Amino acid sequence: MSELDLSYMDRNLALIRQRIEAAKARRVGAAADRDVTLLAAIKYTDAAHVNYLHRVLGVNDVGENRVQQLLARWEELDREGLRIHFIGTLQTNKVKYIIDKVCMIHSLDSEALAKEIEKQAAKHGLVMDVLVEINSGMEESKSGLDPDKVADFCLSLAKYEHIRLRGFMTMAPKCEKTEDYRKYFEKTSRQCLDIWQKKLHNIDEPILSMGMSQSFEPAIEEGATVVRVGRALFAEPDGQ
Repeated sequence: MSELDLSYMDRNLALIRQRIEAAKARRVGAAADRDVTLLAAIKYTDAAHVNYLHRVLGVNDVGENRVQQLLARWEELDREGLRIHFIGTLQTNKVKYIIDKVCMIHSLDSEALAKEIEKQAAKHGLVMDVLVEINSGMEESKSGLDPDKVADFCLSLAKYEHIRLRGFMTMAPKCEKTEDYRKYFEKTSRQCLDIWQKKLHNIDEPILSMGMSQSFEPAIEEGATVVRVGRALFAEPDGQ
């Protein structure tokens, strides 16, 4: 695919934005007024496509899954105004490589990782925004905290001066039908708001990073404020 012929991304983005707005319109109750950030999941694309998405199409938030991949294309990215989030599983020994390169870590799920983020953030004199990852389906193959451990873990983060808890992230189990995702997002949204308001006594609402290409619409309807979309955004049309 020539880098001069990326118009399919324009069409993909326009359709995704339409679907986001339609999902927002179907919200009810407290979630109705929440804004939604489109976070482009760039795991399966290259720097040229990311730069086009950012500079030409105006998508400023992107999510990296792998430390090695982020480092490999770091110099190729047009980083002015680009907000890079880390959304994959993060090993403690890799924190030092990304701490000064990302604006938020979406996958905090252990005390060991919190300690390392604190240590590395302190070295750089910065405060790292984080989301606590919840394993909403309690799947052994996935990272994230079991739902019943989330509240206490969030409370434990108060001792870290260089970590700022902004909200929560979840990856629902893979479902056959789009509508089947709803129960996971509804449960996670309700739990997160309860922890945020009753346990942490926060006035501002939390970031809720929920939903991917196949599931972002029910996630938005259940209160997601960030959706992580990759395949639907970068998929080339048949025949190209």
